[in-house]
Amino acid sequence: MSNDFASLGLAEHLLRALETARYATPTPIQSAAIPPLLAGRDLLGIAQTGTGKTAAFALPLLHRLHTTRTATRPQSAHALILAPTRELALQIVDSLRMLAEPRTRIVAVIGGQGRFGQVQRLRPGAEIVVGTPGRIRDLMSTNELRLDGVRHFVLDEADRMLDLGFIRDITHIADALPAARQSALFSATMPAEVEKLARAMLRDPERVAVAPAERVAPRIAQSVHFVPQAERARLLAELLDDGSLSRVIVFTRTKRGADRVADALTEAGHGVVALHGNKSQPQRIKALDRFRDGRARVLVATDIAARGIDVAAVTHVINYDLPAQPEDYVHRIGRTARAGASGAAISFCDPNEAKALRAIERAAGTEIVVAGGAPEPRQQARPELVRPTPAHRAKFRPARNGRRAA
Repeated sequence: MSNDFASLGLAEHLLRALETARYATPTPIQSAAIPPLLAGRDLLGIAQTGTGKTAAFALPLLHRLHTTRTATRPQSAHALILAPTRELALQIVDSLRMLAEPRTRIVAVIGGQGRFGQVQRLRPGAEIVVGTPGRIRDLMSTNELRLDGVRHFVLDEADRMLDLGFIRDITHIADALPAARQSALFSATMPAEVEKLARAMLRDPERVAVAPAERVAPRIAQSVHFVPQAERARLLAELLDDGSLSRVIVFTRTKRGADRVADALTEAGHGVVALHGNKSQPQRIKALDRFRDGRARVLVATDIAARGIDVAAVTHVINYDLPAQPEDYVHRIGRTARAGASGAAISFCDPNEAKALRAIERAAGTEIVVAGGAPEPRQQARPELVRPTPAHRAKFRPARNGRRAA
């Protein structure tokens, strides 16, 4: 494993950009993925969110584009990066622009924003296009985006792509790419469908798998309240009375549920924004900006925000509804305890959801503590509502300056 970026052989301007961004040491996925990508190999990367995989493909991509610079053709691109959500696509664009030379043309092609502006930016061509599958295919169908010049292709969060039903769009896009290209596929998990996609898209790929030592960061204090659905709104309001919950993401399963929770919290006087698939792109950007700068204390979101949203200093994640897929629990609570901080994850679980909770514990690789020490459904037939006690609140309050808050 490389101890610094200079030993990886990256171009000088990339090393300067990394120094400016204060990135000193490659993460394990970066150390493993950058050398084969620099060598032109296809790559299959297995790494969870928060491991630094965006830079793992961005750095070698920018290096190779710099060393083999050619003119861009109208409505074409040298590199195409597919992401499952608009938010992740924009985050990738931000990372690329932070590292790239100023003259590098990087264009976001995503749904929820006007086509006209994107088509105008694509007209002279671009070095890199980052987009979501639906909008990419849309512009392909009108010949406003041509893929015959793509030399580098990256598919990020492949398992999430398939969860969202993008397989036909991905296959259509991949079939339109030149056969002579370098491809990389990244995924947090490797179900059979992703393996099949990788076999179809990649040629003799280097396979790198980097898993954290623990599936959930040890700095996340996890707890569960066994609480009926009808009592959750009241329990959530009680938890938010605690001022130590200073920046909170609340996850719901459905868009309608997110709106209901957000409306109830707003009526109770909390600063709240909602984020889900029915929001337009300007609304989503505005919501995230309000949450990031502290104007909104609570972000209520569906799983669209579980990956790709990187907001600093999230103190708590609350699973108002358990996720439909156990693996999404890990991605949800990974929004807290980032960059060395500590955090807390609190889940609400109906007494009839004990089986789903067991699946989540297997996915997280840990047994989740029952709030207040109450017996669980596996120990009693009808668990009662568990109210948070002062002792519990102190226990699951994230540490400040290395000390547990009293």
